[in-house]
Amino acid sequence: MIILENLTKSFATPNGRKYVAKNINLTIPQGKAMALLGRNGAGKSTMLQMISGNMNPDSGQILTRGAVSFPVGFAGSFHRDLTGAQNARFVARIYGVDTDAMLDFVADFAALGGHLHMPVRSYSSGMRSRLAFGISMALDFDTYLVDEVTSVGDSAFRRKSAAVFKARMKKSSAIVVTHSLIEVRNLCNAGAVLENGEVTYFDDVEEAIAKHVSNMKRSK
Repeated sequence: MIILENLTKSFATPNGRKYVAKNINLTIPQGKAMALLGRNGAGKSTMLQMISGNMNPDSGQILTRGAVSFPVGFAGSFHRDLTGAQNARFVARIYGVDTDAMLDFVADFAALGGHLHMPVRSYSSGMRSRLAFGISMALDFDTYLVDEVTSVGDSAFRRKSAAVFKARMKKSSAIVVTHSLIEVRNLCNAGAVLENGEVTYFDDVEEAIAKHVSNMKRSK
């Protein structure tokens, strides 16, 4: 379970402060794969960064129960001069899991071939996302934070990603950011819509999609 209490986050812009969160109070139930929907620039990725603990809010707090993943698809914490394999082993040691088992899973899942043993600085953004998703899915978390990574790669890789994700959801929760409503329907059973610093939660993912689509049409 994740609880946002009086959460506020904003950034200074030439046109004044841009609010990602404006005194948000929200409880995200355990056992849900929740889509976080919103227009470009609404602050969805920033919300994941705050929930993961990688970014502090201006005020308020985030309470978490159980282990929460780093944002899957966010590879900013990788050491660019180390290989993908070395980064995977390093993360395994941090989380206290078998390094060989981690590397075997990542090698099979991410399908990077020889690139797995090349420096991460040589990777494309898609390759880094595949590495990040593989490393995260190799670890057991109570809540997974997923940012666009299920749209990376060809159709076969996306199917493999969805299958692994659904397997994890049998005993875990997730917050998923994606612009693909097809992916939302395929992966999620609840949703929340972020608009102008406010969040509306829907236990029915179709209601969340309808609200998001309505917001997008109103902005045109």
